Amino acid sequence: MSDSLQLAKQALLTPHGLESHHLEQVFGKLLAHRVDYADLYFQYSRAESWSLEEGIVKSGSFNIDQGVGVRAVSGEKTAFAYSDEITLLALEDAALATRAIARQGGKQKAAHLHAGKSHQLYLPHDPIATLKAEQKVALLERLERFARTLDPRVTQVMANLAGEYEVILVTRNDGLMSADIRPLVRLSLQVIVEGNGHREQGSSGGGGRFGYDYFSDEILHRYAKEAVHQAVINLDARPAPAGNMTVVLGSGWPGILLHEAVGHGLEGDFNRKGSSTFSGRIGERV
Repeated sequence: MSDSLQLAKQALLTPHGLESHHLEQVFGKLLAHRVDYADLYFQYSRAESWSLEEGIVKSGSFNIDQGVGVRAVSGEKTAFAYSDEITLLALEDAALATRAIARQGGKQKAAHLHAGKSHQLYLPHDPIATLKAEQKVALLERLERFARTLDPRVTQVMANLAGEYEVILVTRNDGLMSADIRPLVRLSLQVIVEGNGHREQGSSGGGGRFGYDYFSDEILHRYAKEAVHQAVINLDARPAPAGNMTVVLGSGWPGILLHEAVGHGLEGDFNRKGSSTFSGRIGERV
């Protein structure tokens, strides 16, 4: 059994007193009628967010969501039922609701559940547990400090750190059981610079499916440099010239610009309907 499947069972089934034979029992009720296909989709997610502004953590959030969905397919008809309570009774009630679309006289038997082949794309880690609360705050403070030391014109820094731990477990009426553990972390930064009576902003950030330990000082420095550089470029930028300008287009992709500028307006359907800017002006120099 894969690590992901074992972790999924521990997160979604064990706390609610469910085991594989209970799920087989639910499929047995589903297949009591003529159901061509059925599956159970379990999901658990835990997410948090930390926001820093003016040197202090001004807001934070933490939430947990879980539930199970039941799907049954009979011919061209599909039925869904959902419960945020993961219990045997809730699963059986959902199964009875979805099998209502099927005809009487089903003869299928529930298959014995077994693990399917899986391809692990990322480590099944809980990113929220990779750092303590004090360390998460310190990470945001460090990012702010890096941004402020890059340019004295930085007047405000806003940073946000977010993490999510999602567990998915899917079982099918043919006995296949598969799971996926989806970690996700994100770090975003926005800076405001002021100079010569003007104010501009820049932003940067990143993330991926790993733990908070990904955000090393090197990564934080890069985010800070990108955000401050963007803000300073905006601050030093001059207004773009206005009026008619000569445009030179080379071969290749620039042809798309011409097509979008006038091509659609010259299409016959739009001219026939009178909805084109060029309607009634065919043959006229424009």
